[in-house]
Amino acid sequence: MTEAQKLQVEIQKKAMDKLAPLFNRYSMSVDYLEPALKWKSMVLILGNFSSGKSTLINEIFDTEIQRTGQSPTDDSFTVLTAPEKGAEPREIPGSSLINDERLPFTSFKKYGEQFAAHFSMKQFNSPQLEDMAIIDSPGMLDAVSEKDRGYNYNGVIGDLARLADLVVLMFDPHKAGTIREVYETIRNTLPGNSGEDRLIFVMSRIDECDSPADLVRSYGALCWNLSQMTGRKDIPRIFLTYSPNLSSSPESMAAWTTERAELKEKILGAPKMRVNHILQHIDKQAHELRMVIEALASFSLLGRQLLRRTGRLALITALFVFLFLDVIIREFTGLPETTLISSLLSGTTGWANLLIPSLGGVGVLTLFALFFSRFQFSRLKEKAVAHPEELIELDTEYRRQLWKQVAPHIEFMLKKAGSREIFAGHHSTLRKIDRFIEGDLQDYYQKTS
Repeated sequence: MTEAQKLQVEIQKKAMDKLAPLFNRYSMSVDYLEPALKWKSMVLILGNFSSGKSTLINEIFDTEIQRTGQSPTDDSFTVLTAPEKGAEPREIPGSSLINDERLPFTSFKKYGEQFAAHFSMKQFNSPQLEDMAIIDSPGMLDAVSEKDRGYNYNGVIGDLARLADLVVLMFDPHKAGTIREVYETIRNTLPGNSGEDRLIFVMSRIDECDSPADLVRSYGALCWNLSQMTGRKDIPRIFLTYSPNLSSSPESMAAWTTERAELKEKILGAPKMRVNHILQHIDKQAHELRMVIEALASFSLLGRQLLRRTGRLALITALFVFLFLDVIIREFTGLPETTLISSLLSGTTGWANLLIPSLGGVGVLTLFALFFSRFQFSRLKEKAVAHPEELIELDTEYRRQLWKQVAPHIEFMLKKAGSREIFAGHHSTLRKIDRFIEGDLQDYYQKTS
């Protein structure tokens, strides 16, 4: 086991020991925390069916791993990796992968049997694949002409992107980012599931362009489409590549040899990003959890402040009733003969003099308690559910992005909150998670720097 792998195991244990109980306490699933800590480095390859995904994979490992062709050759998510030491290469069906606790795919059970039937692992004896796995994906299609896949395709893409240390998006010159599912993936699925530093854009098959001018037009079209999909003016780097084994004029493509080698090196270098990706993932999940706790702590504080105001009014009213209730009753009924105040002044106070005042005081406190729990707390909760963003400061872009991820869960927690929520120890939990973020996590960042 390498030093990086030992560190990965150590980080995994520390994170699960300290964060998993807090995730459970706040009804947050560890499915998003735990899987990314397991197993080996992964690279996810995405693109439409003609973008050259399988060709690139075959060239990286210099063997015919995946079938290639101009038409769709595979409609499955295929995990390509080496077998465990001492084991023979084999193919493993998706039903086994999603039930193997050693692998990070158990949460994919939620996508059902239809997905499992389109998910598999192929093992090959390859030195590079001992420390990493390549995930080949079904070609993306236009939603207008696509038949139902039978499972949540974008959901699968999002979960795999969250696990992957590198996501490679491939395009070909003839469909430079015009496929509907490509747009949906870049615009809505990848943000929040994969950091920009883990995305690589590739335009392959550039040797099929008729002339340099044709290549420039295709490249420009891809840049324009990416700007529309990402919503950004600054365009990320796009690797340009081709297959020398398939090109009709590889000599004319010699200028791109260095770029092809750099792309291959970047993909094979994914294992070096593994520990840093794990730390980034834990960091993000911990801050999302912290934001949930922070919102609930703020809600609890508002509840306690409201309870104190109501409690002060209740005590003043109860004291008044305790001292003067029997006086008021005597004015209308003539009883009791001796009031509490007169008995106190004469020094002859007995149990009989305390009965009516005590019942009145307890009754007032009970009514105020019901008023608080049934009316005041309910109104406070309704306001918090309607405007949960008012519970915390969203003063930075990072916190606003976190908020988009956790807002639905905060609303869920507020809706189910009872009046006892105001006494929950959220502030002590905040201190625990702050110690983890500012202490343990920073120590691991320093070890990898």
